[in-house]
Amino acid sequence: MGKIVNGDNMNKIDLKNYQLRTDLIVETITTDKIKNKEQIVDNIKISEVSLTEEEAKLINKKKGNYITIEFDDVSDIDNKKKVESIFASNLKQLLKKNNITEDDKCLIVGLGNEKSTPDSLGPRTIDNILVTNHLFEIGGIEEGFRCVAAINPGVMGTTGIETSTIIKSLIEGIKPDFVIAIDALAASSISRVNKTIQLTDTGIHPGSGVTNSRKEISFETMNIPVIAIGIPTVVDAVTIVSDTIGYISKHFAYHIKNIDNKTNRLIPRNRINYLNSDSNITKEEKNILMGEIGKLTDNEIKELLFDVLTPIGSNLMVTPKEVDFVINDLSLVLSGGINKSLHKKLMN
Repeated sequence: MGKIVNGDNMNKIDLKNYQLRTDLIVETITTDKIKNKEQIVDNIKISEVSLTEEEAKLINKKKGNYITIEFDDVSDIDNKKKVESIFASNLKQLLKKNNITEDDKCLIVGLGNEKSTPDSLGPRTIDNILVTNHLFEIGGIEEGFRCVAAINPGVMGTTGIETSTIIKSLIEGIKPDFVIAIDALAASSISRVNKTIQLTDTGIHPGSGVTNSRKEISFETMNIPVIAIGIPTVVDAVTIVSDTIGYISKHFAYHIKNIDNKTNRLIPRNRINYLNSDSNITKEEKNILMGEIGKLTDNEIKELLFDVLTPIGSNLMVTPKEVDFVINDLSLVLSGGINKSLHKKLMN
């Protein structure tokens, strides 16, 4: 387990063996040196980060712009429309930052395995993209539509070809001005699974969140701008267990604070959302509740769990049981937002 300095001193653990499984910039920023601009629109949180070369080195990310959109639900049609609208607006903003004009030709790539539901976000989004490349070739398309091509290149295990090689060949053939790549991501928090959209102009490493990293798809490898769009659809078992330990502390703190609250007796226990409370247990209470584990920091608990689960092959990648329905809704949000941001005619 990394290194424990003394057998009776569990709070001195070497974390060098633990790698955070996340593709999200908002889960990577751990320093005040990086400014994160935040705003709330219709209960949807939007975070913007523009990393300089020096800032990027601090968190082992690439220099560039990152936009994160956090929401609660897209199963409700009104919420879906709100998220889609905000997503489309921010995608247009990112295109503008990269000097991409309304006449520039686009290639959209749906990364992932369409036969694996949590990994099918990219291919399912492609199914509803408004493609026009063939119409531009024959002529006569109405004004207000951009030239757009789209492809689902599959996965290397099926094709035997690196995805980046396929995309580069397409770029050489149809000569787009920029690429939009869509992929399922991994998160390090249960609360962000299927509830976060990340946009960035730094490109993407397919499979990096699940330690199956393929060749980078970015400006450096494709020689044209690459806008990456992703939604976390999985977390690992370490994250689930460590988050649950945190929830136990919150649950305990809530009931300590409300032990004499008579109103609570009228609410079924399974309806009490203790996460909305600002209650926290003290260090002493945490130690009583969890013993030696309670002395560890959140990262140290994750390191311990990583070393317990990984050697026995139990650090599984997990997705919610309703993922079939959610992926369908999310893919419609992305395809609708992309269509509106690319085709001026659809924004009217």
